[in-house]
Amino acid sequence: MTNRIIIAGGGLAGLTAAIHLAQKGQKITLFEKDAFPRHKVCGEYLSREVIPYFDELKIPWRNLNPKKIDRLRYSTPSGKAIDVDLPMGALGVSRYALDNLLFETAKANGVEILQEKVLEMTFLEGKFKVISSKTEYTADYVFGSFGKRSVLDKNLERNFFKESAPWVAVKNHYRLKDFPDDLVGLHNFKGGYCGLSRTENGNINMCYLATYESFKDYKDPDKFNEKVLRKNPFLDRFLAEAVPVFEKPLTIAQISFSKKEAVKDHVLMLGDAAGLIHPLCGNGMAIAIHSAKIASEEFIKHIETGSHRQEMETAYKQRWEKIFSRRFKTASLLQKVLLRENLAEISQALISRVPFLLPKIIKQTHGEPIA
Repeated sequence: MTNRIIIAGGGLAGLTAAIHLAQKGQKITLFEKDAFPRHKVCGEYLSREVIPYFDELKIPWRNLNPKKIDRLRYSTPSGKAIDVDLPMGALGVSRYALDNLLFETAKANGVEILQEKVLEMTFLEGKFKVISSKTEYTADYVFGSFGKRSVLDKNLERNFFKESAPWVAVKNHYRLKDFPDDLVGLHNFKGGYCGLSRTENGNINMCYLATYESFKDYKDPDKFNEKVLRKNPFLDRFLAEAVPVFEKPLTIAQISFSKKEAVKDHVLMLGDAAGLIHPLCGNGMAIAIHSAKIASEEFIKHIETGSHRQEMETAYKQRWEKIFSRRFKTASLLQKVLLRENLAEISQALISRVPFLLPKIIKQTHGEPIA
């Protein structure tokens, strides 16, 4: 049975779900307000757990020639550092390249992609009314993949939208010859942490998360880099030598890590719309893609068995909790440690004495290969 499905948002989760469902014979219309290709604020570190699933969907990710990341360097604000091997490893790939690859793959699979912004979604008498920036549509099902924070969250009266969102994220790409292809750096500074890793085109992605409280006195990312980030010796050396690629860094504000619903008013939420993991865990991209897989699988099962809509929604929520709740709890605990300078230094001293602990902690924030 073919259904009219609308996916609101064309990020990793929305595009992956569109590809999966289209390959199962469903009629998909995906709405994305921005044109492809485009840069997005992101750590651009993709856990290799997604590879089997991408291969199953015949997504030609190897064509991008992503960097293979196998090592982590973690440093405290004072510059004490430790290097460890990553248990599974990751791919260094820009959102500019990866999102565009998924966009082209979705189109090749027959997905209708409209450059329109979804403003409102209402479920009434078994159907959705979806209002975009251009016109009005109806759909049998809606998947929400509209990111960290959207006007749609406000219209759906989601609880997290009413809570404080005290985080700012900043990203830029840099050129620097002397930076290993296989390394991801996680460098702590007062009020936040910064990730460094090379992408498929050779540029180094620098993306950091800071509390608004620490950022507000500077407001300008360049000033914040100079006055705060560069107090960490590793970030100081990097910023002294690296050449920025973007004329201006990309920034987003009002980021919240409060718990979200995986389903709200019959909309199946995907990726950051269902739950945002702390970037220090470096696994948000894989979680978004995995969420698309389980939502698509539960939807196809619902169609094939003729189950009630609510059964599908409950099954999706239960799988979401089972697969991701441990990662989110671990990430929250890690963030509390890293944002307290004394605890960050104490934990670093402990890990230096027992280095095998760090790969075990990292493993708690990553999943098994998605078969």
